[in-house]
Amino acid sequence: MRMLGRQLAAARRAAGMSQPELSAELNLNGETIASIEQGRRPLKLDIAERCDELLGTKGMLAAGVSNLPEVDQFPLWAEEYMDQEGEAIALSWYDALVVPGLLQTEPYARALLSGRIPSYDADELQAKVEARMRRREILRRKEPPTLSFVIWEPALRWPNGGRETHLEQLRFLRECSELPDLSLQILPLDRPRHAGDAGPFTLLETPDHQHLAYAESQRGSQWVSDPDEVSILTRKYAMLRTQALNVEDSQCLLDRLLGEQ
Repeated sequence: MRMLGRQLAAARRAAGMSQPELSAELNLNGETIASIEQGRRPLKLDIAERCDELLGTKGMLAAGVSNLPEVDQFPLWAEEYMDQEGEAIALSWYDALVVPGLLQTEPYARALLSGRIPSYDADELQAKVEARMRRREILRRKEPPTLSFVIWEPALRWPNGGRETHLEQLRFLRECSELPDLSLQILPLDRPRHAGDAGPFTLLETPDHQHLAYAESQRGSQWVSDPDEVSILTRKYAMLRTQALNVEDSQCLLDRLLGEQ
């Protein structure tokens, strides 16, 4: 994906066009070409074909799109993901191990990041915590994205950081569950099976209605841009929502968890 972005940038410059000029010719959002050239958004086949015509690249970009692997993998810098997250008009997030990053309190995030092996030094840890807290601004912005979260119950029972940190985190989740553009559902532990057994993932919809998915594991980060693969994860998320408690019952479970502390 990054290589195609670089090729598009080189072709655009060779044709003497600016990013805004190319965006206007393609009738795209002003930031779209910049995001594609930086490797933060996939270059779709129809856009690649139009770029080939406008830039005189004789089918090179379309051929590159057609021969991309189904899953684009590369080490993902935190800023790149936060850019996508900050621009998204909709986010659907399933987590099974920890509270999703957008919903973490400062003490919870600090305790979580402090457990990293190899450990961060003090300055790096502070920077990571501050960056994670800045991400929460999207919850309160004037036009927030539509947010949906499904969290497996064990992630809420793990007392990360100790009792007080755990309590504060549960209280914050309960507050967030009342936000008008946010849906919070808990997948209870007693389900005999569920669609999220392969691990956490996030679905994003960009301002120009591209659909992407993202997942992290101990082996690194993964962007999924192939429509078939994104469709599979979208269907998994839809099934998870039916297997999870509804919003009201999830709030009741949070109240019970708070009462047990």
